[in-house]
Amino acid sequence: MSKDHLKEFIGFGIAGNFAHHLEQAGESIDFLHVEVDEEHAPKGIFPFYLPQCDSFLGTYPLSNKTIVAPNIEENLHLEPEVALICELIYEGTNVVDIVPNYFTAYNDCSIRKEGAKKISEKKNWGENTKGISSQILPIDTFLHDGVMDSYHIASFLKRDGVVHEYGEDSPVLTYNYFYGQLTSWAIKKLNTQKDHGPLEDLNSHLKNAGCPKGMVLSVGATSYTKFGETTFLKPKDEIYVYVYDHLIYSEEDIVKMVEQNNTAQQPNISKLHQVVI
Repeated sequence: MSKDHLKEFIGFGIAGNFAHHLEQAGESIDFLHVEVDEEHAPKGIFPFYLPQCDSFLGTYPLSNKTIVAPNIEENLHLEPEVALICELIYEGTNVVDIVPNYFTAYNDCSIRKEGAKKISEKKNWGENTKGISSQILPIDTFLHDGVMDSYHIASFLKRDGVVHEYGEDSPVLTYNYFYGQLTSWAIKKLNTQKDHGPLEDLNSHLKNAGCPKGMVLSVGATSYTKFGETTFLKPKDEIYVYVYDHLIYSEEDIVKMVEQNNTAQQPNISKLHQVVI
């Protein structure tokens, strides 16, 4: 699947699907008045790319090589995630099913901007402002006992030749919502989420985009290490997100790959390596 092919897919992300991330990112206050289905439910879904849209969200932001830092002084965070590449099935203009077919390493790179009214204002400021690996892995079944059960997310920043762990090495199964619980919740939100607080009316976005059959869904960022929580990106930084099979590779194996700048494609790994410019 090529980068150009994904230009036809609508891009959505999930907020608050990993314990402590919103608090570490300084964004939990944005959701004080957002009601959730249960205590550990995600806060909502936000758009980061809308095909056929005339606003800033109509600019395709995904890159597997670079992140373009904003021209103004902003705090820019790597957000290491898994992204699902999905088929959307409709009845009329309502989504009735989400079928995740592939998964990949993803960087939901975000500006920590105080006063932004919508999450999307922090998520897309032009081309090459998001990260997605070119190594896209097939999903056999998006259920327990499927291929994703044993995958972890790891992330690193290399600055001045020194490698730092940026996010906590995290199994994908530690997402608050995953598998059927995630897709059922996302179907509901795509049909019913309204414009409220930091969130937006998603079904209107789907209609305006012509009810696209494909969706890139970023599932949520992991918790940060102390270094990641307090360190923002700057030009010449190299950032790495690895989604890897923990039954085949150890955490130490992944660290060694980063230290050796080994970005060659290997089985059972999706790697994203970007340079900040």
